[in-house]
Amino acid sequence: MAGRIEGDEVVLLDHPDVGELLRTGADASRGGRTVPLADADFAPVVTHPDKIVCVGVNYADHIAEMGRDTPTAPTYFAKYRRALIGARDDIALPPAEVSTHIDWEVELAIVIGTSVRNASRHEALEAVAGYTILNDVSVRDWQRRTSQFLAGKTFEGMTPLGPCMVTRDQLGDGSGLAITSEVDGVTKQESNTSQLAFGVVDIVTDLSKVMTLDPGDVIATGTPGGVGAARTPPEWLASGSTVRCSIEGIGELVNTCR
Repeated sequence: MAGRIEGDEVVLLDHPDVGELLRTGADASRGGRTVPLADADFAPVVTHPDKIVCVGVNYADHIAEMGRDTPTAPTYFAKYRRALIGARDDIALPPAEVSTHIDWEVELAIVIGTSVRNASRHEALEAVAGYTILNDVSVRDWQRRTSQFLAGKTFEGMTPLGPCMVTRDQLGDGSGLAITSEVDGVTKQESNTSQLAFGVVDIVTDLSKVMTLDPGDVIATGTPGGVGAARTPPEWLASGSTVRCSIEGIGELVNTCR
């Protein structure tokens, strides 16, 4: 159920999730009963998005660590909704015989609020409802076994999304936000969304030339430097590893691998 966070309480809204709230254009200032924020069990912010589009190699520091040239256009790939889990849910690791090359990727995610196609830069920003956090947990050997990323990016039950959506009127175009990830209390990624090669407006403007973006669609904007695959030797998540992903002004995801 969708809710509005007010202090240490969640005001419950009469919609199953934020995506449905956006699709119906309902008034989020209204609400009913409340539950303590500390007791809330966060589902993915949008549980049934029509589209989950992700952008690869999009931070200057990540581009450098991967030895890539600065891209001239965004690199897109997709996820499917069964990949999504909540802000405190366990990450469902595949069996060891399938893969042990599991990596972390903290990302700023855009939530679309109004339908938009062939958007101007102004229209692109106006179409953004707000922002949340996505951990693009990646199965690197499956990602790299062909030239296409999809297989390694949409394993079921491995993509935390949440804990909440913070509206555009609070975070603007999403630039200038501190972004970090930790594994078992050790900082792995520490950057700022100002490092994005293609920012929020660039991405929405470009992607809307390809497809209509609809309310509740989620767009992950890429991850900063510090991923496990780029380390020497490479580092991978294992059963029991706890990943904490944080973005300034939004909150954090805390998920344990099982």
